[in-house]
Amino acid sequence: MTFASRRQFVTQALGTAAALALPALASHAQSRPVLKAGDQKGGLRALLEAAGGLDGLGYDIQWSEFPAAAPLAEALNAGAVDSGPIGDAPLIFALAAGTRVKAIGANRSDAYGTAVLVRPDSPLKTAAELKGKSIATNRGSIGHYVALKAIGSAGLQPEDVNIRFLAPADAKLALTQGSVDAWATWEPYTALAEVSKHARVLVSGRGLLPGLSYLAATDSAIAAKRPVLQDFLQRVVKAQRWSYDNVDAYSAALARIIGIPPEAAKLQFERRQQKWVAIDAQVVADQQATADFYRQVGLIKQPLDVKGTFDTGFSVAG
Repeated sequence: MTFASRRQFVTQALGTAAALALPALASHAQSRPVLKAGDQKGGLRALLEAAGGLDGLGYDIQWSEFPAAAPLAEALNAGAVDSGPIGDAPLIFALAAGTRVKAIGANRSDAYGTAVLVRPDSPLKTAAELKGKSIATNRGSIGHYVALKAIGSAGLQPEDVNIRFLAPADAKLALTQGSVDAWATWEPYTALAEVSKHARVLVSGRGLLPGLSYLAATDSAIAAKRPVLQDFLQRVVKAQRWSYDNVDAYSAALARIIGIPPEAAKLQFERRQQKWVAIDAQVVADQQATADFYRQVGLIKQPLDVKGTFDTGFSVAG
């Protein structure tokens, strides 16, 4: 066999081998699990990308971003996403609506930035002065929760105010244009409104809310993708630890990723002081208190026992 014929033979053999390998490679690629991850603005994706927490994944992530927890909860209910970050109050609404979802990780933070905002020139100074006023917020959101807790702390009833249900962008516009008197919202919207001088905090959630939020997952995803969800949760925990060790770097990355001023990103991040915690008796008790409050004010129709809505088999250690 001449050199040329040998080369032709090797080339043909390699081509045949490559052709045979392609279906195997395609099959391998198709076998990688896919996590359908829901997110909110300034949430988990921004954190993981900034911290390099998506390196070396053994699965693919299909991201979907939502402007608030309510549409994210609807996506969970529809099975459009497997998992996503959600506050304690919107989780109550989701569960009361029959969504088959569980909290697999718990996060505590300073609740200051979950707040009722008013325009800088507003004459309102206290929660009691909200009587007869209009408050914009998302139905079932943590903003809705802080609005009800704020007026309750002043001895008012839900019917004493006019709550208008608007998405964050519409609520902000309504406040700045004067068509509502207040806006009940959360971070990063609170910090962004403060830094841009569009609003000031009338009532903060500090002392009113337990500062709980969760990583929630559907029952079907927990059954089919438990190792993937555990890996994802631990990556989030490690990324958050990195973020507090690198405040300036993370704040700059967060501002770039979600498109807000660096000072707003740093303000909302530093004051939240988030920490992932074990789902213990105190977490369950605080969540039960939220459910009981929503039942008391008539936002859910039936009592809800929250104990069965947690999966304590996931770890936030590491």
